[in-house]
Amino acid sequence: MKKYNFGAGPSILPQEVMKATADACVEFGDMGLSLMEISHRTKEFQAVMDEAQALFKELLDIPEGYSVLFVGGGASLEFCMVPYNLLEKKAAYLNTGVWAKKALKEAKLFGEVVEVASSADANYTFIPKDYEIPADADYFHITTNNTIYGTELRQDLDSPVPLVADMSSDIFSRPVDVSKYGLIYGGAQKNLSMAGVTFVIVKDELLGHVSRTIPTMLDYRTHVDKGSMFNTPPVVPIYCALQNLKWIKAQGGVKEMERRAHERADLLYAEIDRNPLFKGTAAKEDRSLMNICFVMADEYKELEADFLKFAQSKGMQGVKGHRSVGGFRASCYNAMPLEGVQALVDCMKEFEDLHKKA
Repeated sequence: MKKYNFGAGPSILPQEVMKATADACVEFGDMGLSLMEISHRTKEFQAVMDEAQALFKELLDIPEGYSVLFVGGGASLEFCMVPYNLLEKKAAYLNTGVWAKKALKEAKLFGEVVEVASSADANYTFIPKDYEIPADADYFHITTNNTIYGTELRQDLDSPVPLVADMSSDIFSRPVDVSKYGLIYGGAQKNLSMAGVTFVIVKDELLGHVSRTIPTMLDYRTHVDKGSMFNTPPVVPIYCALQNLKWIKAQGGVKEMERRAHERADLLYAEIDRNPLFKGTAAKEDRSLMNICFVMADEYKELEADFLKFAQSKGMQGVKGHRSVGGFRASCYNAMPLEGVQALVDCMKEFEDLHKKA
């Protein structure tokens, strides 16, 4: 039985990306050594780093004046590093979910933080629209995709202050006008690589303006100056990222990834809306293309555990909703084939046939 990985992260990767990474862990190039045991200072690994950063810039059409970094700590460390490096007096945050709230909490350690809007009262089922960004803020922070609640902001906002975005779970799923952002960051384990590396895209001129002393490893300038090689970088996840970037380019780039994302989401949301056993949880205008969340309809609520078991028996892996919200979540990242979504839809239809009330 074929299995499909709908897990939210670490998540699905293209088979060829995993194979190439696994092969390099056995023998890297013609060195006769494993990627896991070579020095990161070798010219062979420096070539990996250089190509990964160059391809990152190419695929997102990143303009001059920005640096691409590969660092450790996950997006959770960036919640701290962003205000450490950018917050002098005041920062503005849009609260759209658990991760946005965590980022906001960390920023409060460094200065005044304004929550410009929040959808917490509605269990984060929508993206707030009507709010004012303080013109005197050092930056405005958004989380573009909310993996737990299934909402997504897929437009590049106009902001009167530097725009900072956590794009952990939707980077490379659509074209991005990077010139509208001061800084973009994210954990790689959704659409970019295996777990273990964090990406940062930063506008160089934003750095070096806060009055506080920043520890060396938490200063973005350290990593810019050393090309992400100040300390030993996570070599295997960076190599995996390079293979995935190559795959994205070979498939047609981010525009093709966007087309596929819409195709997958349209198919699954149509079934959620049609099938009387299920209902979506996010406002339709804000539905995520990456993390599609749904629950049993009220009159079928008692079938939730049964459907989860049924789906798993059909090869659907990782469809259980986040523990804080329950229900189901189908994460449809770039590597998810349309056939996987079709298999889930077929599974939902079959379950309907078994349990639909007359």
